Amino acid sequence: MHPAPAAEAEVAAELAAVRPDLGARYAAVLPGARAAVLTRLWRALAHEPLPWVTGRERGRDGLTLRLADGRRLHGPHADPYATSAYVTAVRLDEVAYDCPARLLGDLAVPHGAGFAAEVGHSVASLALSRAGQPPHSNAWPAHGWEWEQRVVDGHPYHPNCRSRPGFSVAEQLAYGPEHRPVVELGLVPVPVEECLVSGTWPEGMRDGGRLLVPVHPWQAAHVLKVSCTEGISAHPLMSLRTLALPGGPHVKTALSARLTSSVRDISVQSIALSATLSAFAQALAARLDGLLHVTRTLGAATANSPDLAAVLRESPQTYAAPGEHVVPVAALAATGLPGSPEWLADFARLALTVGLRLLELGVALEAHGQNLLVVLSATGAPLRLVYRDLADVRISPARLARHGIPVPELTGRVVTDDVSTLRRKLFGSLVAGALAGAAGSGEALRAALETAVRGLTRTPDVVALCEEPLPVKALTLMRLSPGVPGDQWAQLPNPFGADPF
Repeated sequence: MHPAPAAEAEVAAELAAVRPDLGARYAAVLPGARAAVLTRLWRALAHEPLPWVTGRERGRDGLTLRLADGRRLHGPHADPYATSAYVTAVRLDEVAYDCPARLLGDLAVPHGAGFAAEVGHSVASLALSRAGQPPHSNAWPAHGWEWEQRVVDGHPYHPNCRSRPGFSVAEQLAYGPEHRPVVELGLVPVPVEECLVSGTWPEGMRDGGRLLVPVHPWQAAHVLKVSCTEGISAHPLMSLRTLALPGGPHVKTALSARLTSSVRDISVQSIALSATLSAFAQALAARLDGLLHVTRTLGAATANSPDLAAVLRESPQTYAAPGEHVVPVAALAATGLPGSPEWLADFARLALTVGLRLLELGVALEAHGQNLLVVLSATGAPLRLVYRDLADVRISPARLARHGIPVPELTGRVVTDDVSTLRRKLFGSLVAGALAGAAGSGEALRAALETAVRGLTRTPDVVALCEEPLPVKALTLMRLSPGVPGDQWAQLPNPFGADPF
């Protein structure tokens, strides 16, 4: 095997300076972190439309990829819905690789060097995240933010699941939710006349004629380069830039760092549309017989810059009755769920019912495991859903009009009547994301879906879900295509198929 890439050694050296007690544990979990990221990368190589992969041959002993330069890359059969780290090594011609960053470097594909560096950071940061975990507890948390902090490995399918370039080890320990810190948010004063405000900005975040805009300390130090003397103690949620404030509300801050795929700033347009989107979503959710709640946007503000903005939202816990728990779908594994095929089928039925009814009405949710939460009874039964963060939904004026629903005054990318775009948004996030991540394998996902779709009205959307390839963002292709704007897509084998693998 090859020597470790630079990122792993750099983290080890920084760790020795700031948390030497974690050094041995970090070294011990590195092989598992490499396998976790390599598994995600192998999924992409096996299923995404990468231009330099010219053929795929499935044999008894695994999958072989034919590359444009004549080389062959061999690994195990690739379950596109698996979440376990089952790929410990792949072979490029006769050379074995257990390190995804080294593999990408030696593939020598266009833009591969930059992506290899990101993947190297992902491995090192994932190992750091795992090294810092306390002994596992089966007790259910008392606070909503504690559920979020149990998500250690990040995105279940992205090779950059824990990539945090620009963050030192000390900053990852101080701000990463899986490390369970308390983060001191800064408050930057901005004259009201220089701000765009949507909704109601709270009096507690005003100072006379100035708004006090919450700022993440990383953003203050590295991007805004301002010193914040006042602060609010908050608990980071799984997106890192969104935090739970005292008393319950959540604040999404601008964070101009590339986490997984995207730079996490907040566009001026999203601030402008936030109040309209929030009111519209509340009205639409009321049509779903209590099966869905959407967290309200309480207020949003920007100093006319995506680098200095914030959105205040209701906590999802607002929608929990006594004895109930509101859990992000990405954190279900931390609860010991799904505990049975029957539970997964019940949850899938609930999620598909809500998602497909909204799609028929004219709204496609980006219902991945971070945005979608499930309300559980005291015994763990799935009761209803909560959705948060409306910034990336898609809304069809034609479908709304067909059902006599007033079309909100919205512009930009959220508005589309393109059927493929609407289905991609929902199917790629809900089925290939949230449900697949909860199922953990293609076999479990297939069984849950086959049970869940019984009784659903056979609309064109349902037919497409059951019969057509499943669209999913081509996350690796997107990272290897820096000059191509917008999302790119892969087609996964339909999980209803007789043998999709």
